[in-house]
Order: sequence, then C-alpha cells, then structure tokens
Amino acid sequence: MTRERIQKVMAAAGIASRRGSEDFIRAGRVTVDGRAAVLGEQVDPDMQKVLVDGKPLKVVTGPHAYWALNKPAGVVSTTHDRHAERTVMDFLPPAATGGRRLYPVGRLDGESEGLLLFTDDGAWADLLLHPRYGVEREYLVGLNRSLTKIQKTALREGVELEEGVARVDHLADATAAQIRTMLLLLDPPESDLRWYRVILAQGWKRQIRRMFEVVEAPVRRLVRIRVGTFKLTNLKSGEARELRYGEMAQLAACARTDGGIRPIHDAAGPSARD
Repeated sequence: MTRERIQKVMAAAGIASRRGSEDFIRAGRVTVDGRAAVLGEQVDPDMQKVLVDGKPLKVVTGPHAYWALNKPAGVVSTTHDRHAERTVMDFLPPAATGGRRLYPVGRLDGESEGLLLFTDDGAWADLLLHPRYGVEREYLVGLNRSLTKIQKTALREGVELEEGVARVDHLADATAAQIRTMLLLLDPPESDLRWYRVILAQGWKRQIRRMFEVVEAPVRRLVRIRVGTFKLTNLKSGEARELRYGEMAQLAACARTDGGIRPIHDAAGPSARD
C-alpha cells in the first residue's frame, strides 16, 4: 500500500470519517510505530504499526456497507460508550457489519431521534458531513406551543451561538401528512405538540436545540427525517435497513464538490415509498 495521510487511511479502514479520524488523532488515541500520531502525516499501514486505541489498524478490502437507522430517543450516537446502556450500534443486525467497522455518519444527540446513516466508507461520509458540500438535513421539531412571528424571524435571520451566527435554511409549519407519516414511526407518538419543519445545511453540535433555546422555544421532540436525498420512510423506531446502491449513489451526487450548495428541499416531506 502506498503512503497516505493518516486520517485518510483511518477512514478507509472504517474507523471514522476523515474529520472524525482527526479527532481520534488530536485525542492521542492513535500511534504510529509506538509514538503519538501527528495530524496529516503520511503512513503505510502495510509497513508501519498503526494502532487505534491500542488495536492494530486493519484496512478492509471489498465493497463498503451503507445502512440507515431510525434512532430512538435516549440512545447515544457513538460506536461505544462505557457509560451508556445502549449505543446506536446495538440496533444494527450482525449482518450489517460483516466483519467491518461501521460508524455513524454524523450524530444525533441522545434525546433526538430519527434518521442516522452508517458506513465504513470514509470518502462517502465526508461528502455528507463536510460543510462545504452543503448537504441538507431536514427535521420535524415538536414544541409545546406555537412560535411567534418574532421567533420565526429570528430563527430565519440568524441567532448568535458560540460558533457564530446560526440560521435555518427553511422553517415552516409541518403539514398534516408529514405529521401523520412521522407519528407512525415514532415511539411513543405525540400528536399534541406543535410541529415545525426545519432544514439545515449547517451542522453545529445540537444546533437546532440551541437556536430554539435562544428564542425561548425549548424543543420537546426533534426528529431527523431526511439527509440529502434519503428520507426516513417505513422504518419504525429502532429499525435499520441497508441502503440500495442507487440510494447511496444519489446521496453522494447531491453533494456539490465545487463549494456550492445544491438545494434539494421540497414541499412533499417524507415519501411513503421505502
């Protein structure tokens, strides 16, 4: 194997996306020939001893795996957590991994629910995760009461968070059809909430919850229903399935590699087709 940047090698081995692999390196969890790895260094895992959390890095050949899960609330979006009773990995069937090391493509916080994608394909994950590609994420947000015009304007125009000004790319009332479709997939369903449809191209940590807190509209339920072209359909809470080749390819194609954003939101909401 030729020498490659270490985060690229880790992504190819299914450790995490390239950006996620950088976090492993910064945390000191990666060593090369017995020393701490350096971000961006070139390595050849066939000739060098690369360890992640003390375990040898294994580059798996063959086709990658792509899965989708309807994540339940109360489950953490990590591959392992000694403090958590369950992680999202517990909801993937044994056949999903096939000896591979799958990881979540991005995260949903513990109390959020809905669509979460998994892969061992670092390049594909980066297309979906990196902000410059502008891949949209769509959510239904349940509140105890309706937003005021002032609150809606603030969310659309931007509110100040620690990272900078955060804004939603689209905010509207959820339609009755969207709510009915979503409630069939949730556990437990809550029809007494005021539901809104929110689309983001940004992806800061807990961004929606924090934005709604700033405008004094705390989120009661937060459900991701779409990533790029892939919609959460016919997967009940806790269920997972493998993505078809066309679905995986369409997700990659919706990422713009020239730095622009390709808007793909539509008014129809979640599709009824699996």
